[in-house]
Amino acid sequence: MRAPTSGNAVDYFVDRHLREARGDAIAFRDPWRSLSYAGLAAATHRFAGALPAAGVGRERRIALLLLDTIDFPIAFWGAVRAGVVPVPINTLLTNEMVGYILADCRAEAVVISAPLATALRPVLHSVTGLRRIVVSQPDGTTPAPIDDPRQVGFEDFLASGGGETVATPADEVAFWLYSSGSTGAPKGVRHVHGSLKATADTYGAQVLGIQADDLMFSAAKAFHAYGLGNSLTFPMAVGAGAVLMPDRPTPDAVLDMLQRHQPTMFGGVPTLYAALLASPRIGAQAGSARLRRCISAGEALPADIGRRWREVVGVDILDGIGSTEMLHIFVSNRPDDVRYGTSGKPVPGYEALVLDEKGAPVADGEAGELVVRGPSSADGYWHQRAKTRRTFRGEWTHTGDTYIRDADGYFRFCGRSDEMLKVSGVWVSPFEVEEALISHPAVLEAAVVGHLDPDGLTKPKAFVVLQKRAREQDAATVAELLKTHVKARIGVWKYPRWIVFVDALPKTATGKIQRFRLRDGDAT
Repeated sequence: MRAPTSGNAVDYFVDRHLREARGDAIAFRDPWRSLSYAGLAAATHRFAGALPAAGVGRERRIALLLLDTIDFPIAFWGAVRAGVVPVPINTLLTNEMVGYILADCRAEAVVISAPLATALRPVLHSVTGLRRIVVSQPDGTTPAPIDDPRQVGFEDFLASGGGETVATPADEVAFWLYSSGSTGAPKGVRHVHGSLKATADTYGAQVLGIQADDLMFSAAKAFHAYGLGNSLTFPMAVGAGAVLMPDRPTPDAVLDMLQRHQPTMFGGVPTLYAALLASPRIGAQAGSARLRRCISAGEALPADIGRRWREVVGVDILDGIGSTEMLHIFVSNRPDDVRYGTSGKPVPGYEALVLDEKGAPVADGEAGELVVRGPSSADGYWHQRAKTRRTFRGEWTHTGDTYIRDADGYFRFCGRSDEMLKVSGVWVSPFEVEEALISHPAVLEAAVVGHLDPDGLTKPKAFVVLQKRAREQDAATVAELLKTHVKARIGVWKYPRWIVFVDALPKTATGKIQRFRLRDGDAT
């Protein structure tokens, strides 16, 4: 029996809008162009037709090393239309890691933004399985050659002809995402067609509340599960638009985008919200008079940052927890129910539990591992059977995060399960110490890890980035002030015994702090 065409996600997110007379609506804008839903449909048909002509068949992989421009949704949805599996890759990874992912996923083609191509030339030359290297030059200029006969420009690739939509079941693997690498080497996470609509029907509709007249701007990039949902899934589910920014999301660049495009919705990460609050340009509505919704994920949002954003900008931040394995946010605060310092409650359609080491639910107020089940769970990891079996157990996905569910049903993040600290016989949450440090006006960012004292006992050690105005003060004096502040706020046994002032914290490109690098002495 032939699988129904409607199982292919491209039918719902792209073609449906033409059938429902929304073809003229603008789907995407980048610094150079805008693209309607009708234009997107036509371009993705051409991309889909070019893939078999290039020898890339159904269920094979095509890597996307693309900055956030209009070419990203064209390539992503074009591959999905053809039944080819797009694999977005973090554009800020090292050459070595990009090479690892290209080899691991066995990509037969790659679409790469021209500004990235030169530096990655040695990697692209070394991957012999690549049939095509498609170079995107979004500003319309001719991309520089990379001396490879497999290279073709993006527009020339599209010119090779049109293709039809491959009929797929909703449970066929549609795309892969690689985990962010905050705790080690990234893993290939396989997602099916139906998971995209599942996140739109749950978080997008019932928490974010996105509508057709909204305009989304996500500083989190589309190669990441959080950014992919923000920029593609949620606006495209309702025929809304998204603004794409290819540049790095510095505070000035983000504020420029908010002012220029006046989006109604903004997606950021905690470190960016902290940096924006430190900018002298921040103010009411953050530059967009239409701003009505701000969301955060990637790491837990410190309560003080959420409260200060609401006071200064006038819009609450809806903090939540999601994962690459679950595709997007599954526990979240909501527009009418914000409790800063927590990740909120389960998104409608998802269930979450806190379990002890034996797999039994713990009482409210006790810490344990957060597990979740819902319609967007991944199909598993690529070529990592043991890790797949540890993470995906029946209908439940084990997050590896330590959480507490309080008596009111709100979930509070404590830290990664392998990052919790036992101090004086009591479990201490690194995030709780970080929150206490960030609540001091001298602190911009903080990360806490365990460190052995002279007696071989584990104690908290903090790495702190100071606000500009505090950097000229005596370091020893500031360190003592911060220790006293933490003692008064959360308890004398939880304060950091050592405080190291650094210019920046090591992070993934999605804004997650890489605490394992701090434990290994790789502070910056």
